[in-house]
Amino acid sequence: MTENAADRVIGQGSVTRSLSDSELRTIVEQALENVPIGARVLAIVPDKTRDDNTHLLFPMASQVLAARKVAQLDALIAQGTHAPMSESQKRAKIGYGAAETPNLGKIFDHAWDRPESLVTLGELSAERIAQLTGGLMHDSVPVRINALLAPGVYDLVLVFGATMPHEVAGFAGGAKYFFPGVAGPELTHMTHWLGALATIENVIGRVETPTRRVIEAAAEFIPSPVISFISVSTRDKAGLHTYALYAGDIRKALRRAVEISRQIHIKYTGRKFRRVVALLDTHYDEMWVGGKASYKLGGIIEEGGELIIYAPHLNQISATHGKLIEKYGYAPLEQVREMVEGSEELRANLAVAAHLAHVAYGGSRNAEGRVVPRYKITLASAVPEDVCRRVNLGYMDPRTFHRANYENDPDTKIVEDAGRDLYLVKPYESES
Repeated sequence: MTENAADRVIGQGSVTRSLSDSELRTIVEQALENVPIGARVLAIVPDKTRDDNTHLLFPMASQVLAARKVAQLDALIAQGTHAPMSESQKRAKIGYGAAETPNLGKIFDHAWDRPESLVTLGELSAERIAQLTGGLMHDSVPVRINALLAPGVYDLVLVFGATMPHEVAGFAGGAKYFFPGVAGPELTHMTHWLGALATIENVIGRVETPTRRVIEAAAEFIPSPVISFISVSTRDKAGLHTYALYAGDIRKALRRAVEISRQIHIKYTGRKFRRVVALLDTHYDEMWVGGKASYKLGGIIEEGGELIIYAPHLNQISATHGKLIEKYGYAPLEQVREMVEGSEELRANLAVAAHLAHVAYGGSRNAEGRVVPRYKITLASAVPEDVCRRVNLGYMDPRTFHRANYENDPDTKIVEDAGRDLYLVKPYESES
């Protein structure tokens, strides 16, 4: 590739119309026009918990790279700590079978907890961490990542994904597909806990966050050139709509896409509600990701109010972390910090600790001065009642849930496909 080929950003975006397949392909072609003959290419792609246009973009890239006569094209699933997908799910994610994907080699799972599958690229020093986090953290952290990203394995890395508001990094996408997407446990736990310490209300829907600074600093250790494809998309009954696609430098492309995402994925209500009914997006089949209903709606729930999460398709707390979550339960950050201080087990699993605080969203003090959850969360799902009680959630039999019971209540807000969009009372002052 030419010296600065991966540093540029090309693409387009609009809040009023979706891009055509032809427009998407043109952006892909321009982004890959300098890939050298014989290059070995690794594509990092999202897992099933992300609803995006990878199934469109990956085949386009595969076809362009075949014309460029690359030697190899493999894919690595950025599943973080999520459970692996089936082969059919992985193929569907990259559009295999629905479109031509020439030169496709292997599709790799990411094993975040297997040391033999990881490589250490360097370290972020204690001094650097303190600087990046504004003093929230002070310990050094190794930059460990999937061994496929070690020097000399691939000549070029492509990153496919979308952006939207995110509870840990502020916005999804960009370097987050490396950390925690295909990272080792150290940065995975550290960044999640950092997001919790910074507080969800000061992180979600903002791009320049402590977590973003850390993951972008870690991404500087990636030895191969990186071309990022980041889109902004939504889905309705008519299907998937892509409002933006930017390709090139992983930092700059993200920020271009965020300007569109802010207008597409953040809704303003002008008020808070006593009750919010979240009809959970069906892409979230466990509470580890289904907690996004609380992350993205907590800002519009009154203190002492209630969030009802209706998700008959959700059948477990977490395939990976369920036992730990059930042991400690969801609680405000103040309580989780105390649990972390008293538990070596939680200190070794800070991503779980962060999840406990993020789902609870926030705390308030009751008449006795004790910190309690700011609002009640009731789960109407296939998760059994005893499990809900263990994790400090209310329980509702989903068969008894009737939307009509809430539709005419002026103090209730019903949200379709909850977990996708961020709801705020009004824009942040610095971003209004």
